[in-house]
Amino acid sequence: MAHIKTLQELFRRHRRPGDIVFAIVFLAFSIFLLSQVYGETSWVKRTKWFAQPRFWPAVSLVFMALFALLHFIGSLCSPRILGRWLEVVFWLRSLEFVLYFLLYVAIVPLLGYLPSTVLFTCFLTVRVGLATPRFLMVASAFAVCVAVIFRALLQVKIPAGQLYEAFPDPLKAFALTYL
Repeated sequence: MAHIKTLQELFRRHRRPGDIVFAIVFLAFSIFLLSQVYGETSWVKRTKWFAQPRFWPAVSLVFMALFALLHFIGSLCSPRILGRWLEVVFWLRSLEFVLYFLLYVAIVPLLGYLPSTVLFTCFLTVRVGLATPRFLMVASAFAVCVAVIFRALLQVKIPAGQLYEAFPDPLKAFALTYL
């Protein structure tokens, strides 16, 4: 016979390490966003209330803050699990890759899109521990494909690299347009 769950079983929370830290950060962020609605949106005269530019963002942020508060209260009421700060450090370690991307964005105007993308993909391949010739070739081929698709086929306007200025005129024109 099937087990019928009680209401407590249906709504039981299984807390994880770092849950309270996440709840605090999420609550603070949602309150901050809610506090910015008045300055970032407008209220238009002679417009129905549900069509106001401020209405739906405010509704969504009120509910976001409400659910963040409920999550925070649930976290406070749940039994504490050891390892909170280890979990937070694990989350912060992911910021390393954000810094890599910011460095990549800073290097593109200097080296150009194609060389920067090849360097970036090869660096990430080495960083994640796949530094074999085969994986480096795959990363390089991927980078070339991405550059060709974005610059040549899709005509995405990406700043040309200062490095291209040193090329001879015929190669410089090609590099500025397609690389």
